[in-house]
Amino acid sequence: MLLMLRESVSCRLWVAMDRWYLCKDFFVFLQNHSYDWVTKAKRNTALFRKIAEPGRRERFVPVSARQLIREAYKCLAATGHGLSAIALTDIHMKLPHVTVRRRGQPVTKDRLVPIAAIVATRLKEDEEALIESNDSDDPATYKGAYLITSNRYDAPDEALKVYGKRWRIEVFFRAAKQELGFEQCHSTSESHQHAHMELLFATETLLAYTLWQINKEKTSDDEGCTHGEMVRGLFHTRCQISRTNRKGIQRIYVDFDIEAYRFASIISAYWPKSILMTWWPVSSSANSQNIQLFQRTA
Repeated sequence: MLLMLRESVSCRLWVAMDRWYLCKDFFVFLQNHSYDWVTKAKRNTALFRKIAEPGRRERFVPVSARQLIREAYKCLAATGHGLSAIALTDIHMKLPHVTVRRRGQPVTKDRLVPIAAIVATRLKEDEEALIESNDSDDPATYKGAYLITSNRYDAPDEALKVYGKRWRIEVFFRAAKQELGFEQCHSTSESHQHAHMELLFATETLLAYTLWQINKEKTSDDEGCTHGEMVRGLFHTRCQISRTNRKGIQRIYVDFDIEAYRFASIISAYWPKSILMTWWPVSSSANSQNIQLFQRTA
């Protein structure tokens, strides 16, 4: 999917991932295709600190992610409430690098490259955990602080902002699994799976916009709707369809249950006033603003 995206977009893009995808070969793949990455360090993530002493060659000392967090925690705790972060300098990581020997044989060696190391606390994802991890994949943590790593050592602030947006993806997938039927597509066809995903994204977009419309004027927590109430009100509401003949024109009426009353303004604004089903294109003289043309595949 990343390669397909790269065919249509030429600018540099970010890949924000959780610690499950912490793989050095994957990091190299991303950088070779003009992607920037950011993730949370594990407890066993191997890191190195560059030390330059006067009169001596610079050397790289192994350091653990937890050790870096403990060193920065005192300054981090003094910054107050809300998201707090401190960027560390001269932190490196070993990444595989393919070189060619004298005889033309390729060989893969590890080389130290600088990375961004940001000690952060009070992340949005600390409020609730969606995934339970085993001990070997636990993140490096100290008193609620974590270590965020990225290849953009020159832009640690931007890397932290991108990682903060990653939590919205986790929330979306939880809602998609629990309320939108993400796992209910049993087709083995790849095109059907893609169509199912596209419908999920379209549904979530509609829900997000409707949720904003309904909750933007609420004055208390008791008002408004949750995501689950939105799904039940918009998509699980019962309706009755009837057909009548009015002035010689057949009409189809859709009567919604009273549960959809709170969404009446949204339905009235975006529900098409008429639907024209035809096999030929609509003439330019027709009022096509409120008409939907069904193609032959409909």
